[in-house]
Amino acid sequence: MYKDTKWAKEILAQQDENGLWGNFHTLSKPSKAPITTEQALRRPYVLGFDINDEAIARTVTYMSDCLKGRKQMPDRREKMHNWDIFTELMLAVWIRKFTLADRSANRVAGKWADIITRAFSSGSFSHEDCALAYTEIFGEPPRGGRLLDFVTFYQLSLLPGMLNERTERLMMDYVLHYDKGIYYVFSRPSGDSRICNVPETFTSREAGRYLAALELLAEYRNSIDMLHFASKWLYANQREEGNWDMGSEVKDGIYFPLSDNWKKKENRIADCTWRIRRLLDKLEDRN
Repeated sequence: MYKDTKWAKEILAQQDENGLWGNFHTLSKPSKAPITTEQALRRPYVLGFDINDEAIARTVTYMSDCLKGRKQMPDRREKMHNWDIFTELMLAVWIRKFTLADRSANRVAGKWADIITRAFSSGSFSHEDCALAYTEIFGEPPRGGRLLDFVTFYQLSLLPGMLNERTERLMMDYVLHYDKGIYYVFSRPSGDSRICNVPETFTSREAGRYLAALELLAEYRNSIDMLHFASKWLYANQREEGNWDMGSEVKDGIYFPLSDNWKKKENRIADCTWRIRRLLDKLEDRN
C-alpha cells in the first residue's frame, strides 16, 4: 500500500541503470552518492517492494551476478576482516530478502546454517566450535569479530528456514539474552541491550529500532512462541481506539514514515498501526 508514495519514487529515482545506488556497502564520497545500495534497499523493502518489481529485479540480478563472479561490486576491498566471505554474506542476505530461488545465495545460507548448527551442537553456544566450523567451511580462520560474532543483521537475516528446530530454539534463546543486542539493528546506549527486555518508553527511537529487531526474529517460525512476550508489550501499548502511535521520534527515514508526510497525526498512527499489525500476525502465527 506504500509503493506509490513520494518516498518510493524518491529512492527509486536515485537508482542507476545497473540497479545500484553508488557503492554496495562502503559509503563513497557523499557528493557522488549520499547512500549505499545496501542502505537504499532497506527503504523499498520496508515499503513493500518485491522481486516482481522491475527496480528490485534489476538489483537482485546484479547481486546474483556478483555472487557468481560475473560482475564485481564497486566497493574498495576492506582489510580488517575476510572481505570475500563478508561480501558473499551481504549479497546472499539481500538476495534472499527478495527471493529464495537463487541457488548461489542459498548455498551461502547453507554454509552459515552448518556453522551455527555446529556452534550449538553441545546444547549451548561454543565460540571454539563456531570458529572451527568456520575455518573448515571457508578454508581460512576468521579474521575480525564481525563474522564470528553472529548476532548481527546479516547472519540472522540469512538463516530463517535454514536451521533444524533444536538449533533454531537454542540460537533464539542465545540471541534474546545477548547483552549487546543485534549488531546493525538494535542496541541501547546504557549497554545492556538484551532483546528479552522491552523498551521502557514506547514512543521513542529506541522502540522503533527494537521493533526492527523483533521483525527480524519473527521470521524464525520454529521458535515463534519464544517471542510471545513481545506481543504482550505491543498490546500493552495499544491505544483505546485499537491502534498504535509510536510518536514523532520514531521517524528515522528507513522504517518510518511510510505515508507521504506526518503533518497529520492520523497518518503517523496509520503507519505505526500497519507495521505493528503485520508484526503481530507473525508473532501470533497467523501467517
